[in-house]
Amino acid sequence: MSRTPPASAPSLPSNSSALAAAVDAAHQAGALMKQHLRRAKQVNESHQHDIKLELDVRCQKLITRVLARAFPAIPVLGEEGIDAASEQAVARWVVDPIDGTVNFAYGIPHAAVSIALQVRTADGFRSEVGVVYDPFMDDLWTAIRGKPARLNGRITRVSTRPRLDESIVSLGFAKSQDSLKAAQADFLELTHRVRKIRIMGSAALALTYVACGRFDAYVEAGVRLWDIAAGGLIVECAGGSFVTQALPGEHRYGLIASNGLIHDQIPHARASGAKSKPVGPKGGSKTPSRSRS
Repeated sequence: MSRTPPASAPSLPSNSSALAAAVDAAHQAGALMKQHLRRAKQVNESHQHDIKLELDVRCQKLITRVLARAFPAIPVLGEEGIDAASEQAVARWVVDPIDGTVNFAYGIPHAAVSIALQVRTADGFRSEVGVVYDPFMDDLWTAIRGKPARLNGRITRVSTRPRLDESIVSLGFAKSQDSLKAAQADFLELTHRVRKIRIMGSAALALTYVACGRFDAYVEAGVRLWDIAAGGLIVECAGGSFVTQALPGEHRYGLIASNGLIHDQIPHARASGAKSKPVGPKGGSKTPSRSRS
């Protein structure tokens, strides 16, 4: 009499096949963004410092369909909808369909698609694959953990500038009051100590600009996981430093990303610890840590 074998956990996709699916999804969503940049946008929600578009939802649905065709068992945690299974899954996609929605809504061509594949670890989730696509510049950043980051297929690296006063530092801020106050403090602290400050409105692109040396650092207090899950891995694979601090709120973090050479020169980086911890931990922690994305 035969016995039914015990059910096994779903097998994880290979990183190369996951990367191919994420690139396909990013290109399709990016084409939709490019098609609608100059068109009138349907606004679903409007707040003082944020806008939610109907196209955000449409792009996430498109990305979800493309990813599900390749890997139907992997849930999606996204800005425009979270599959409840993503919190307990062995692997999950983390998606921001349009990072830089306010820019996009105003016709400013500085926004991107961000897609990461995360796998469960002993203390949370860790990004294994990252894709960020800027459809307006046709720039595609990709990374697989343990391999070099690439920009449009070519290996890319962080800058080699060793001094803060030679550096371009990007700042970001969310709509919460604590994030706004932190950004104001960062601006006042850094503006006379760096070559230039830039506030450009897309966390994913700020991270990838660090990864390819356009920026030397990026600082933000209050960014969401879907903004940084792909870009943080890309920074690390490009040889940079990506340090996060879990904050109160759902999937919310403060971060400092840099070329690594100027990390300790950034004022509040001196308070950041060096212990590695994945982005997307189980539960919240206020202890800053060097992230493993």
